[in-house]
Amino acid sequence: MDGLFVRTRVKICGITRVEDALIAVGQGADAIGLVFYPPSPRYVTPALAAEIVSALPAFVTVVALFVDASRADIEAVLSQVDIDLIQFHGQETADECRQYGKSYMKAIRVKSDTNLVQYATEYSDAKALLLDTYAEGVPGGTGQVFDWALIPKNLSKPIVLAGGLDAGNVEQAIRQVKPYAVDVSGGVEFKKGIKDAAKIAAFMRGVGNAIV
Repeated sequence: MDGLFVRTRVKICGITRVEDALIAVGQGADAIGLVFYPPSPRYVTPALAAEIVSALPAFVTVVALFVDASRADIEAVLSQVDIDLIQFHGQETADECRQYGKSYMKAIRVKSDTNLVQYATEYSDAKALLLDTYAEGVPGGTGQVFDWALIPKNLSKPIVLAGGLDAGNVEQAIRQVKPYAVDVSGGVEFKKGIKDAAKIAAFMRGVGNAIV
C-alpha cells in the first residue's frame, strides 16, 4: 500500500486522564486509545473513559482496546462510551471481532515465524493490522521493538506499527516500514498511565521529520 498515504497517522494509547487526551490531540494525534483490560496499569473504567471522550474535539478517533474480553464486557463498554474503533489485542477470531457491528483492527504480536500475509487474509475486513512485539505471556505494552524486516512489503492491509516506539526511533521506523500509522504508549509517558507532554511533542516531531 506504499504511496497511498502521504501523512503517517498517530495513535496515542493508554490514555487515562482528560488532560493527557487533550495534550495528545493538541500536539496532532489522530487517535487516542483507551485500555479496557483490567490487569493493565493503563486500564480505565467505562465511566472515566466516557469523561475523557466527552472532552475531545471533533475529528479524533476513539479506539477501545480489549484483550480476550467477554461479549458482555465489550457490549457494556460500547453502551457507555462513544467508541469509533475496537482494537482486539488477544486471541480473538475474525468472527469474534466482527460481531459488534463496529470497525476494528486486529493486533498481531510479531515473531520470526508470524505469517502476516495469512493474518491479513483471515482478518480481511479489519481496518488495519496493528503490529506489536511478541513477548511470552504479555499481550502488549512491552516497550520492546521487534524486527521490522519481518513485515512483508505491500501487505494487503494498512499497518499500524507499535512496539517500543519513542521519539528516538519513530522517524527511522516510518522511513523503513512506511506504515499507515504509528501507535505509542510507554514511549510518551512520565510513568505508566501518565503521559509526558514534552515526550509527546518530541514524538510528533519525529513523525513529522519522517515525511518526505
